[in-house]
Amino acid sequence: MAAMGWLTPRRRSATARSVLAGEAAAEAARKTSQQLELERDAARAEPAEPSVPEFPVVGDAEAAAFFDLDNTVMQGAAIFHFGRGLYKRKFFQRRELARFAWQQAWFRLAGVEDPEHMQDARDSALSIVKGHRVSELMSIGEEIYDEYMADRIWPGTRALAQAHLDAGQKVWLVTAAPVETATIIARRLGLTGALGTVAESVDGVYTGKLVGEPLHGPAKAEAVRALAAAEGLDLNRCAAYSDSHNDIPMLSLVGHPYAINPDTKLRKHAKAREWRLRDYRTGRKAAKVGIPAAAGVGALAGGTAAAVALHRRRR
Repeated sequence: MAAMGWLTPRRRSATARSVLAGEAAAEAARKTSQQLELERDAARAEPAEPSVPEFPVVGDAEAAAFFDLDNTVMQGAAIFHFGRGLYKRKFFQRRELARFAWQQAWFRLAGVEDPEHMQDARDSALSIVKGHRVSELMSIGEEIYDEYMADRIWPGTRALAQAHLDAGQKVWLVTAAPVETATIIARRLGLTGALGTVAESVDGVYTGKLVGEPLHGPAKAEAVRALAAAEGLDLNRCAAYSDSHNDIPMLSLVGHPYAINPDTKLRKHAKAREWRLRDYRTGRKAAKVGIPAAAGVGALAGGTAAAVALHRRRR
């Protein structure tokens, strides 16, 4: 048993070693605590890493979103889709449909607006709807949306608009398309409303003339500026979305510009200014969205629902 004596602790040496261990641990703990406190103080003194702010900001009543329509919210041009519906309803002849088909194919391939093409289409629209009642074209417009437009809405852009709505912000379409057509689309998508080209009407009948000029290019920026003033919006907190370089004035007006399905000039401009870009054209299949026509409201006074997708060659 003597050989096992080393296993029996000796009281005095064990006590001394315990005291030494305890004192060492206490001293180490004190130093560690002091070091940790210094590190915490240093961390509190350092500026926090910048975080990406939430956008859109929930509950910001002074912010809103403005969306271009053609090739931004909808694949193709609204006036061309509307023209198909008018042709189906015998508003014009087959020879004119051929020109419309070519224009629509060109627009879908190029994805950009040609001012001359668009002006010709608007002139044709005005001549065709002259003498028709605004209420008649609004009713037809509801049908045409279901037939030709609902399944051409870009799901990605629709999701962006919904994000603003969910944040409690107003969302407006801003388009050169007739204001009644734009209003139908905005209503079907559950948006706030629409800014669009206004055609003259007297006693509810189209005269074949515009009020001012088409809402295009700089005119869109002026419309957004006027609406922001009327609504009490802070444009620096607003967002705008478009595919076309023609809308650079509108995009430059807001604090949050987005290039959606951008044409070449807009893409270059947006990259140079570090604007956000989104391109949904890689997935051509669009979701059919919208709310029932029965949820609609009355026609806006003044304005044309007669957006026509054709080139009418006048002899």
